[in-house]
Amino acid sequence: MKKIIAFIKKEIVLSAAWLLAVISAFFVHPDAEYLDYIDWRTLGILWGLMVIMKGLSKNHVFDMAGNALLKKTGKSRQLCTILIMLCFFCSMFITNDVSLITFVPFAMMVLKSINKENLIIPVLVLQTIAANLGSMLTPIGNPQNLFLYGLSGAGIGEFVLIMLPYTVISLLMILVGIMLLPGNKEKISIAGSSVKHEFSKTDIAFYFVLFVLALAVVTRFVHYLVLVGAVLIYVLVSDRKLILKADYILLLTFVGFFIFTGNMARIDAVSEVLSKLISGKEILVGAAVSQVISNVPAALLLSGFTENLRGLLIGVNIGGLGTLIASMASLITYKAYCNEYPEGKGKFFRLFTAENIIGLVVLGIAAIFVN
Repeated sequence: MKKIIAFIKKEIVLSAAWLLAVISAFFVHPDAEYLDYIDWRTLGILWGLMVIMKGLSKNHVFDMAGNALLKKTGKSRQLCTILIMLCFFCSMFITNDVSLITFVPFAMMVLKSINKENLIIPVLVLQTIAANLGSMLTPIGNPQNLFLYGLSGAGIGEFVLIMLPYTVISLLMILVGIMLLPGNKEKISIAGSSVKHEFSKTDIAFYFVLFVLALAVVTRFVHYLVLVGAVLIYVLVSDRKLILKADYILLLTFVGFFIFTGNMARIDAVSEVLSKLISGKEILVGAAVSQVISNVPAALLLSGFTENLRGLLIGVNIGGLGTLIASMASLITYKAYCNEYPEGKGKFFRLFTAENIIGLVVLGIAAIFVN
């Protein structure tokens, strides 16, 4: 029993999703339509991308790229800019989660090695903001984008154009944040990591090919089952353990919310009330709900009760700023920092919250004028 309670506390979003799914099943009894609730295409693409990114990470592709860039730095500002912009631009293609998992520990290691631990909190906060905001530009930047992109049927160009103004504003905000970091003009010396990374050129080549295939699936040129099959076959041959590295908790969370929202949509009275509450306020409601349950569940929950997916897309992406749980990816940074500096968690939380609220307000105001 203790293990069950501990699991529920650890995976509270997953637990909530399935609790809602089970409760809703009492009102709409399980039948063949349940299978239609689930967006198998989104789940397939998401799983494929997870495994591909794990494969590239295992071969230290991102670490080596980061080290190569750091060798060219000579000043504190250049170093911080690279560490933060790696998260911003990489998140567009490798997701905000993978960017933070890769570059947050990397940043802490680098800053500690040059006696710049005073920069760790401000840099990590900006890295987190950068990953969450950079990822909103592309369909594969984060899970909610992938889901809403598939649901909307929009072209990739149309999708990018919707999010481009907010991405540009976000970039400007982050650059201002970098300019305000202390000791920007101080000279530093970084030789890059002396650790020799073990990697397989064959694996890297195949994973890049699979990533291109994933892009073809996202743009609807290839069926998603081709990607799932190709990834599964290659991983079974090269490294079976990698299959277990995908985030199945997130995938199961998706399924739970799919069942709940599918059932709610079949209860006319509930569907009508929720649709009226959300209609015309998709950006506001999307951002607000994200503050409480995070933006991925918010997108899944609200998508069944509005046809204005453009507004919802903007709302849940902007809503990734704000509270620590507004984007679950933010918890990656928080946990990584607290594991190394448990005494500084309060300082981290205060700066994180302050900068996130500022960003949320700025982008919220921008949404009023852009839309």
